[in-house]
Amino acid sequence: MEKIPMTPAGFKSADDELKQLKSVDRPNVIHAIAEAREHGDLSENAEYHSARELQSHIEGRIKELEAIISRADVIDVTKMSGSVKFGATVHMVDEDTDEERTLQIVGEHEADIESNLINMNSPIARALIGKEEGDSVEVRTPGGVKGYEILSVKYI
Repeated sequence: MEKIPMTPAGFKSADDELKQLKSVDRPNVIHAIAEAREHGDLSENAEYHSARELQSHIEGRIKELEAIISRADVIDVTKMSGSVKFGATVHMVDEDTDEERTLQIVGEHEADIESNLINMNSPIARALIGKEEGDSVEVRTPGGVKGYEILSVKYI
């Protein structure tokens, strides 16, 4: 079984979500199903069907998180330095627009572009890995080739 690289923050987030699902969400949906059953005919009971659908979603997410956590390889990025690799927080500037961006390279299961956490297998992460501060990189995007200069690399 293949290990899943994760940052400590990503592991904690997955673990917290699993605890929330098991200790709060699962008992709440079980209670909602029991309450909906008391309303009688289940074939036309929208509350019951909605609660069962939610239960299915919760149980599926619990299984998914348990699998991720059991295969997690938590990498302490604070002990790393040097060129860009997994866990790096990269501050860079778009060479065309002078727009600055800061991204952290993380595992697939913790990637969230809105939080500037990018999947290590994404085109931009692959272009950055192995580079140093001051290097320029070209990234092929659906909108064309973009050039970035790496301003700083940190492991926090």
